[in-house]
Amino acid sequence: MKYVHIIAFAAVAILGSSAIAAKPDDANWLQWRGPHREGKSTSTGLLKDWDAQPPKLLGMVEGLGGGYASVSIVDGMLYTTGNFDEGQGVVAVDLATNQVAWKTPVTEEIPKHGYGGSRSTPTIDGDDLYVVLSDGTVACLDRKSGKVVWKRSFEKEYGAKRPNWGFAESPLVDGNLLICTPGSEQALMLALNKKTGKEVWATKDAKLGDKGKGEAGYSSIVIGNGAGVKQYVQMTGKGLVAVRAKDGKFLYNYNLVANDVAVIPTPIVDGDYVFASSGYQTGAALVKLSKTRDGVDAEEVYFLEPKTFQNHHGGMVKLGDYIYAGTKHNEGFPICIEMKTGEVQWGGDKRGEGKGSAAVLYADGNFIFRYQSGELALVEASPKQYILKGKFMPEYQERESWAHPVVVDGKLYLREQDKLMIYDLTQK
Repeated sequence: MKYVHIIAFAAVAILGSSAIAAKPDDANWLQWRGPHREGKSTSTGLLKDWDAQPPKLLGMVEGLGGGYASVSIVDGMLYTTGNFDEGQGVVAVDLATNQVAWKTPVTEEIPKHGYGGSRSTPTIDGDDLYVVLSDGTVACLDRKSGKVVWKRSFEKEYGAKRPNWGFAESPLVDGNLLICTPGSEQALMLALNKKTGKEVWATKDAKLGDKGKGEAGYSSIVIGNGAGVKQYVQMTGKGLVAVRAKDGKFLYNYNLVANDVAVIPTPIVDGDYVFASSGYQTGAALVKLSKTRDGVDAEEVYFLEPKTFQNHHGGMVKLGDYIYAGTKHNEGFPICIEMKTGEVQWGGDKRGEGKGSAAVLYADGNFIFRYQSGELALVEASPKQYILKGKFMPEYQERESWAHPVVVDGKLYLREQDKLMIYDLTQK
């Protein structure tokens, strides 16, 4: 086994738990990948066979702006980010009328980078909404009026380098803090007072490996408590990293899952274990965290070569003892592996129902694969074999269908650039 050098500080975090970590409400989807950032919907009573009963289109909304961001939903309102004539910003949709309620440009101009458009899914916390725009502007808005409460700049204030395809993070609310990832030497990660935007701590002097880029990745932070230390776990251009939640002190970097192009998938945290992957012929790995006199060690349990497993983008979902995802670079070949061993249970060698990477979401006993080419497939959540339970092509498909699907209260929400499609998934 390989060992990762760790610089760590042992402490139990005293921060309050996040409001968005409360018991999930099926009528709400408050942040990136759902209640716990795991890619799981709590909706039940959903269609079990899309061939026998295809999802029905309930409505379509226009005015979301250009972008690939997913959506957040609370109290009958839907929020996302997009490019508008005046700049990149946030838009709110009243789901009772399917009309835009407000639209607020936050940047002074449209951010310039490859595959132009927004990336950040808004994080909702009470009456506040938080986003990271693709130029590195982090902002708080009043979610009811759309008024900007405060905003900061990763580039201007923390010397952050804009990634080739823009900043893509969906920030994390934890207690009184907003946690985000400038990815720079001045601030690998950053904690701000969520009400004022004032800096609480910034992670400096991070000891990172040689592989990859010294910048933010395209991932989003998750909370871990490995080895008894509360920590913020993230994928940056240098691979898997973690900092102590109490004060932002650097804990570890597992560098082998970095690459020289783009690190995208959100890592999976399970107790003392963290699973991480990236594409561009990189691979995947499981590390185990353990407490030491100085802090935390991360020991490699296994490394999977890219021919076995690599998640380009679209994300990974852990259900029970298994991880489900799409594999191969720029592809979404369905695959299921056992997390603790890395053993492939099924898949990985046959193309799914569409082309390109696939965004994956769990809902009511099945997985929804949304392919870059637009097709959606319903796949049984079984580690025994790949069981397709129907597929369909949405009403509208413009370009790369990269926005992650959301299922709330029996409805499927599909963002496609300026348009939003809403489908009924309930059994009749």
